[in-house]
Amino acid sequence: MSSQDISRTDTSKKDISRRDILKTLGMGAMAGSVLSMIPAQAAEFAHHMILAEKAASPAAAYTPKFLRPQQYKTLQALCQAIIPPDSDSGGAIEAGAPEFIDLLSSENPDYQLKLGGGLMWLDETCTDRYGKAHLEIDPAQQKEILDLIAYRKNALTDPSLSQGIDFFSFLRTMTADAFFTSEIGIKYLGYIGNTYVTEFKGCPPVPGV
Repeated sequence: MSSQDISRTDTSKKDISRRDILKTLGMGAMAGSVLSMIPAQAAEFAHHMILAEKAASPAAAYTPKFLRPQQYKTLQALCQAIIPPDSDSGGAIEAGAPEFIDLLSSENPDYQLKLGGGLMWLDETCTDRYGKAHLEIDPAQQKEILDLIAYRKNALTDPSLSQGIDFFSFLRTMTADAFFTSEIGIKYLGYIGNTYVTEFKGCPPVPGV
């Protein structure tokens, strides 16, 4: 076997490993939250993949793997609305949530249907209601449509919102999962990992007992 063949074999193994990890991460997240269903190491792997791509890019940018550029901009805007930055921490954008969601979706057909179909529904609904796609309407109108799809009870009075409500629920979960498995999110939680102690002094006394 030539050195070129060996190189191809090594590259193939890396590609298979990448796909397998992302698919496993995606399938687990479909059953619930990444934080409760997926090993933290798997989510960390996805975040590191994104950071490595940005580090290797001349523009320090991530290239969407599934979404078209305009769809990806809409995803960024939605993630920003779900977890905006505040005085204590960066938000979903700073945590890499859009990249995380797009990367997982690139290897998961169910995600592609939920994410791609949901973004299409959102733009079509905004066009019907306001005459423009979601990114082109004014902030008040953007808030209005997101308020409508943020609550399942709204589907009782307007069944046409059902797909949008399912999409936004999915997206909120994914955004939160991406945020709280990122470096920013872990710092925000104040998690420092398991700490070794030499003795256990028991629980503190309960006042009034």
